[in-house]
Amino acid sequence: MEVWVVDNGSDPEPSDLKDEYSEVMYLRADENLGFAGGNHLAVRQSKAGYLFFVNYDTEVTDGLIDRLVRDLEENPDWAGVSPRILYHHTPDTLQYAGATAMHPMKIGNESIGFKERDRAEFQVVRKTEFLHGAAMMIRQSVVDEVGRMNDDYFLYYEEYDWCERMKCAGYQLFVDGRVAIFHKESLSTGMASPLKTYYLTRNRRLWARRNQRSLMKIMSGAYFYFVVVPKNLLKFTVSGKLQHIVATWRAIVWNLSHRA
Repeated sequence: MEVWVVDNGSDPEPSDLKDEYSEVMYLRADENLGFAGGNHLAVRQSKAGYLFFVNYDTEVTDGLIDRLVRDLEENPDWAGVSPRILYHHTPDTLQYAGATAMHPMKIGNESIGFKERDRAEFQVVRKTEFLHGAAMMIRQSVVDEVGRMNDDYFLYYEEYDWCERMKCAGYQLFVDGRVAIFHKESLSTGMASPLKTYYLTRNRRLWARRNQRSLMKIMSGAYFYFVVVPKNLLKFTVSGKLQHIVATWRAIVWNLSHRA
């Protein structure tokens, strides 16, 4: 087993990591490359047959990695698998136990069990439409086939895009609720930061442009520009969040000026 730690352009660089954990393979980026770009530094060098992507703000539980490896060993048609995810600050509350399909107009979906009390019905194996980027194990051969995550998303929606490519290639995605991981949600971007607003807005439309076809792409675009954007701008205006208004407009301009 390889353990890779990617320092995605932190400042200052941690000085004791390599000395304290000699078994860890440490990589450092000179700048923040985003979620996909940072992970790619390790993916390109890893020799492992399975890649377990884990956010730095998570805590792994006993038996988790072994169970996910067995899942992929026993099910060659699975591209990847996620565990159920619990909130670290309220460990009896779920964040994720699977995900529904993306709504074709709203370009949003639901996390099964979101903010519900953890109970037996979620502690099972089930098919899911999307894995969760905070904790997902992917078969290396599938990465070789469909390619790595698109790093131009930078933050948010890149795993949704990746999962769509895996499904289009004929693979299935699963969540194994028999094992869990704890997640300290949104420590990296803030609970409601302008950065989060920008990338969620920008990438919501980018995902649709890349994964929808013909009429549905046009319809979801109309819904985005004439319903979602005005609603969000009004909300930020009423609450006096000028930075979020700017972030929303920047996201719109990006989509109108960049090809998918």
